[in-house]
Amino acid sequence: QVQLVESGGGLVEPGGSLMLTCQASGPTDNLEVMSWFRQAPGKEREFVAGIRKSGVGRYYGDSVKGRATISNDSARSMIFLQMNNLEPEDTAVYFCAACPRYALHWGKREEYDYWGHGTQVTVSA
Repeated sequence: QVQLVESGGGLVEPGGSLMLTCQASGPTDNLEVMSWFRQAPGKEREFVAGIRKSGVGRYYGDSVKGRATISNDSARSMIFLQMNNLEPEDTAVYFCAACPRYALHWGKREEYDYWGHGTQVTVSA
């Protein structure tokens, strides 16, 4: 069974930066896509960014475009999310998700078979 573990969350001041890491373990060879979602209290889970295993093909949610960069190390089954110029609205639990299929609707949580437990990011002065 694939397991995903997120790390790197914490408290950041507005305007600051953060890098999140997701480590996949288990049978990871068939994971075609890995993505980040986030969920703020009282809100729907929102697509943040996704990347194909090859590293070619990266997609971003509108709310983070220009402030976020997703990258991967497929040899170590890891993905990263660098977020800059953080805003209080970025406060949420950030989840790593993985999908074994090549064709998918990136922003739909139902497309992803595997999920991590999440890491809290709080942006506050």
